[in-house]
Amino acid sequence: MQAASEPAPASMITPMLERKETMVATGYAVISIQNHKNPAQQRLLAIRASKLDAYRALTEQVYGQQLDATTTVADMTVLNDTFRTRVEGVIYGATLVSITPVGDDTYETTLSLDRNAVQDLRMLYLTQVATRNNR
Repeated sequence: MQAASEPAPASMITPMLERKETMVATGYAVISIQNHKNPAQQRLLAIRASKLDAYRALTEQVYGQQLDATTTVADMTVLNDTFRTRVEGVIYGATLVSITPVGDDTYETTLSLDRNAVQDLRMLYLTQVATRNNR
């Protein structure tokens, strides 16, 4: 049971959503680095990669990112800074807004997710977390 002074998990993740009707995320991918010899296949792979990148960006907006950072200091000098991020979640109900070539070698994909879908996804997530914590 949470203490009265602690905010409920749902209240911690909803303020940003209250300001937006729709979340929008954009992903990018470079055509020439796709692992295929055929240029047409490279374009298709870049489109797919840019869409996956957009889904990743949408997932970051819905669930946030886990950030691990390590800094090594010796003699009051930073020797090493390491950052690792991780995002995990389920996205459904996203709308494909556009797939656009950018320049000669990049594709841009934009997805949107309406407020109701975001609220559903967050409630699903919070239910899963509560279930795990009660085991």
